[in-house]
Amino acid sequence: MQRPLRFGVNMVTSESRSRWVEKCRRAEELGFDVIGVADHLGLPAPFPAMIVAAEATERVRLNTFVLNTAFYNPVLLARDAAGADQLTDGRVELGLGAGYVRAEFDAAGIPFESGGKRVRHLEHTVTTLRKLFADPDYQPRPAQPSGPPLLVAGWGDRLLKLAAEQADIVAFAGGGAVTPGGPVRLADEDETAERVAYVDGLLGDRAGEVEFNLLLQRVVSREEWPALADAYAPALPPSAADSPERVPTLLIGSPDEAADRIRELGERFGFSYFTVLENSMEQFAPVLARLR
Repeated sequence: MQRPLRFGVNMVTSESRSRWVEKCRRAEELGFDVIGVADHLGLPAPFPAMIVAAEATERVRLNTFVLNTAFYNPVLLARDAAGADQLTDGRVELGLGAGYVRAEFDAAGIPFESGGKRVRHLEHTVTTLRKLFADPDYQPRPAQPSGPPLLVAGWGDRLLKLAAEQADIVAFAGGGAVTPGGPVRLADEDETAERVAYVDGLLGDRAGEVEFNLLLQRVVSREEWPALADAYAPALPPSAADSPERVPTLLIGSPDEAADRIRELGERFGFSYFTVLENSMEQFAPVLARLR
């Protein structure tokens, strides 16, 4: 049985407080279920931004999409996440990743470790959060009994294995870096099917309990795509060079076509939670309305 669809928007631009409040209220007005806050240097710190978003809205959930856990001490992160959940009356989802932008590690003076070491730190973070939130004496006490749901995002075997074993939500990145710390190449449908099947095979008794998320990189009409094609060409897989609309993370077409595509992705791959980037928020609104 397919889960009800959920839709998130990931905010990535840094502006004034009044503009941030305006954008969050607009996302809720458009019908989005989740407001995500990216975790990159040069952008607002995620937890303060989430608290302000909660004060400005009434029903949307707030998500870190996603924290670079290499930058966080797990015990201190637990305090921030639990405190944010408490102060938002249980509206927090905690999105976690291993970190991938080498330049940000360099700027922060933090070693850019191997993928294996970054995933091990993420695993340590997840197990620490689970342990602390399960302790009835833990303070600050999160509003949600087991703490905020954990979303783990990635694409490679080690990270998706961790997500399958530990996460409440598996977020499929929709592609991976060709070289460590390098640019991301988007995946085609066959590669996406393989990644989903890999996770499905690891879920075991958790099958049906875990939500699948997909981050949509762009939502555009067919008329708008030619102006963007050159910018996206380096990220396209060879199999989709002439048919970019078949890349699962690119939503190209009319609102009706896009809504049909979302339904197809849900039925074929099991995605029920779709996140768009802020620059596609308004473009996705009529698609969301059709899917409601």
